[in-house]
Amino acid sequence: MAKKSKINFSSKKQNKGQRFNPKKMALTIVAFLVIVFMGVKVVGATTSYLADKKEEKIAMQQAAEAERIAAEKKRKEAEEAKKRIIGVNHEAKKNSYDAVEISKKLKNYDYSNNGEKVVFLTFDDGSSTTVTPKILDALKAGGVNATFFVTGQNIERGGDTARDLIKRSFSEGNAIANHSYSHDYKYLYPNRHLNLENFTSDFKKTDEILKDILGPYFSTRVIRCPGGHMSWKGMEGLDKYLDENNMASIDWNALNSDAEGRKKNADELLAQAKKTSEGKEMVVILMHDTYGKEQTAKALPQIIQYFKDSGYAFKTLA
Repeated sequence: MAKKSKINFSSKKQNKGQRFNPKKMALTIVAFLVIVFMGVKVVGATTSYLADKKEEKIAMQQAAEAERIAAEKKRKEAEEAKKRIIGVNHEAKKNSYDAVEISKKLKNYDYSNNGEKVVFLTFDDGSSTTVTPKILDALKAGGVNATFFVTGQNIERGGDTARDLIKRSFSEGNAIANHSYSHDYKYLYPNRHLNLENFTSDFKKTDEILKDILGPYFSTRVIRCPGGHMSWKGMEGLDKYLDENNMASIDWNALNSDAEGRKKNADELLAQAKKTSEGKEMVVILMHDTYGKEQTAKALPQIIQYFKDSGYAFKTLA
C-alpha cells in the first residue's frame, strides 16, 4: 500500500510541473505566426519573382519576334526594290539623269551643266509601226540612247508590233516615259485650263499599258504634257501632284521642228536642231516618232553625228 501511495504522489508532482503557461503559449503562437508570415512572404516573393521573370521572358520573345518581322519586312522591301524598274532597265540606269533636276533647270531657263555638254534626244507620240523602228535602228547604229514619250492610243493602234517595239526600245537601253493616252487637248485642258482629274486618269491608262508590256514592276516618273507644260493655264495643281509623287514634267529647250509649220526635209530638220541647241551645255531636244515623221528618222543619224562632233554626251531621263 505504501508503494502505491508513492507512485500516485509522484504522478501528481509531475502533472503539477507541466501546468499550462499562457505566456509561453502566446510566444509559441507568435513565433508560429511569424514563421507562417515569413513563409507566405517568401512564397509570395518567389511567386512574384517567377512572374516577373516570365513576363520578362515573354517581353524578350515579343521583342525578338517584332525584330524578326521588321527584318523580314525590310528584306522583302529590298527584294521588291531590286525588281522595280523606273523608266530604264537596270543596266542603262548609269546613263540616265534625274528628270526632276532637269525639269527644274528647264523651268528656270538654266541650260548650264558644269562645263560638260549633255544632250537628251526625246521622241514624242510613239510608238508607230512605221517610224519608230527606223529611229531605233539609227540610235543603235550610233551607239546612243533616247527617251521615248509614248502615247497609249498609238500603242494600241499598233497592236503587237507596237508593243514589241516598246520592248525592243527598253531592252536596248532607251528610257520609256508617258505622254498621255489620248493626247486630246480639249479633254486634258478644257478652255486651255488643266483638268487635273482628266489629266491624271488619262496618263494612268498609259501607265497600265506599259506595265502590261514591260511587267508589273515597271513604272516611269517622267511625263511630258501634250503641247508642253508651258502652253497651258492652271498648271499649279499638276505641279503639286508631281511634287508629291516625285515625278517630273519635261518640256524642251531645242527642237528639230518636225511638228511646226510646213513639212520639212531631213536637211531642214538637221538645220533646226543645230540652230535651236546652239550655245547650250544642256540640250533637251524635241522630235517625234509617230506616223508621217519619216524625215525625222532620215535626219537622225546626222543629228546624232552633229552632237557627237560638238562634244555632247548622250543621256536619258528617268
